[in-house]
Amino acid sequence: MKALIQRVMNANVTVNSEPISSIGQGLCVLIGICNGDTVKDMEYIVRKILSIKIFDDESNKRWKKNVVEKQFEVLCVSQFTLYNTWKGTKPDFHHAMPGEKSKEFYMKFLEMLRDQYQPEKIKDGEFGAYMQVSIQNDGPVTFTIESPSKEQDKTSKGDEKET
Repeated sequence: MKALIQRVMNANVTVNSEPISSIGQGLCVLIGICNGDTVKDMEYIVRKILSIKIFDDESNKRWKKNVVEKQFEVLCVSQFTLYNTWKGTKPDFHHAMPGEKSKEFYMKFLEMLRDQYQPEKIKDGEFGAYMQVSIQNDGPVTFTIESPSKEQDKTSKGDEKET
């Protein structure tokens, strides 16, 4: 499982020009779900999203507070393209978990995130829809986190890449 975490001043999602979701200051998190992801991967990513210290404290000291301590919001957007590989110049998504299975997994992920924080502060897009995601990145600050089992898989097996 992979998360691209962006510290934002605000973010919103629209589908067919209709607003679906929006947040004020907090995190916009793009979520990639890989074939073989487990609840353990989900727990790791949820823990990281809620605990990483990427906000300033009250004295403007950097990297001192997490989203929970600041009581900020989180906007999650499912994004299968985070698990692409390249076949020449074309993306290939065979590492991404297939549709219905990933939808169920993603919904459990959102439920776990809401259970461990304040449910009303966790927002999301529309799974499987063609969305427009607008963010005002704060910093800019952007981090990628991947569950450890996937990092170990890459180092032990290698990742086929074509150019």
